[in-house]
Amino acid sequence: MKKLALTILVVAGLIFSSNQAEAQLKLPQSSSTQFIIQDLGIEQVSVIYQRPSAKGRTIFGDLVPYGQIWRTGANNATNITFQSEVMIEGQKLDSGTYALFTLPTKDEWTIIFNKNAKQWGAYTYDKADDVLRIKVKPTELPTHVETFTIGFEDVHEQTMDMTLSWEKTKVKFNITVDQKAEIIASIEEAMKGEKKPYFNAAMYYYNNDVDIAKAAEWMKIADKGNTKAPHVKYWKALILAKAGDTAGALKAAEEGLAMAKKQNHTEYIKLITEAIATIKK
Repeated sequence: MKKLALTILVVAGLIFSSNQAEAQLKLPQSSSTQFIIQDLGIEQVSVIYQRPSAKGRTIFGDLVPYGQIWRTGANNATNITFQSEVMIEGQKLDSGTYALFTLPTKDEWTIIFNKNAKQWGAYTYDKADDVLRIKVKPTELPTHVETFTIGFEDVHEQTMDMTLSWEKTKVKFNITVDQKAEIIASIEEAMKGEKKPYFNAAMYYYNNDVDIAKAAEWMKIADKGNTKAPHVKYWKALILAKAGDTAGALKAAEEGLAMAKKQNHTEYIKLITEAIATIKK
């Protein structure tokens, strides 16, 4: 009995040691994980996916067969999260996290947003869980992309393109948000507070063609006391010019240029000099 107990203890010790060794073992993933976040307006879009490499293989039409659902990466299905409602190529998609599947063919890809985000590969993919499907055209890249890459291009305040690139194929689709009403409401609410965001509010109204007269009024208030801020004078000049006050715009620009020169602020010397030339036209 003692020998049996001893044997059990030895075996248990070996198993424990083996499990400990396995737990401590660290190996690189053949398809590394990437997590990317991109601002879009006042919200964010995030993607987590695994990145396989070509390693000399033919990808589309072979490793990734045409006409079959692809996990759009390796291992787990690629996940994409939208913090707010978006438009994908003009079609509405609610906020949330989705599995991003694709259906590649030689001349056309179907981009699929599926509500079952927790999937391994596409093995349990169910078309009934699709929330949105869009079709886009692939383009041929001039250079080889070794590792599958998801990215964002042409990023602006309310719109951007999401790209999928691998081998010599690139696919992109547009993501747009409409947050103007929400942002204006937040500005109006902030203006009720003790510390009013005159400068930032004026900038938003100017850049988004909301109410240029109100933007000019706010920027005049923001300018008071900013005797060493050439950037305030610069934006005041642009806003007053857009509001039709050419004389006021030139005065603000010249004051800002003098400040910038005194501070040796080369960036604003250039910007304000260009603004003055534009205003005088």
